[in-house]
Amino acid sequence: MILFKGMVLRLPKAFAWLCALLMPVVLSAQSNFSSKVIGVGVVVADMERSLDFYVNGIGMVKTGSFTITEEFSKRSGLSNGVAAAVNVLKLENSPDATEWKLMSFGKKVAHPRQKYIQDDTGMQYITINVKALKPVLERLRQQKVPFLGTTPTPLGKDSHFALVQDPDGNFIELIGPLE
Repeated sequence: MILFKGMVLRLPKAFAWLCALLMPVVLSAQSNFSSKVIGVGVVVADMERSLDFYVNGIGMVKTGSFTITEEFSKRSGLSNGVAAAVNVLKLENSPDATEWKLMSFGKKVAHPRQKYIQDDTGMQYITINVKALKPVLERLRQQKVPFLGTTPTPLGKDSHFALVQDPDGNFIELIGPLE
């Protein structure tokens, strides 16, 4: 039995009361977001080259595409009325997988290519955890993607780290066991 506000409650009732009291705390601790997935939009200079890198090199899958119309781009503030085709990539075709949305306006990169993550501000790299690093590294070697630093770098007993840049200079960390 539990004494609560002058009432004696038996254990099952006490548990129900406790749950009722804690429910607002639990609910307020829940997320304010309608999805646990973050979609990341990446503007690329060459769509075909970037698709080749991410799909055939990294191993992502293309799960969809859509067009941002001139009218919507202006009304939404995404651009000053320039339309864009968007290709949606994921690590796996799952509703819970992060969306990596590639779009191109047919322009070359306007800033100098970075050598290190400290060379600029803003989003500098993404981390992709893989089940086996060797096959990814081999695909990237076949594409003649340069590896940065000593790759792969051991991160302990079973995990290794590799760092590359996509065709536009975005850093991609790859982490996982070699096999």
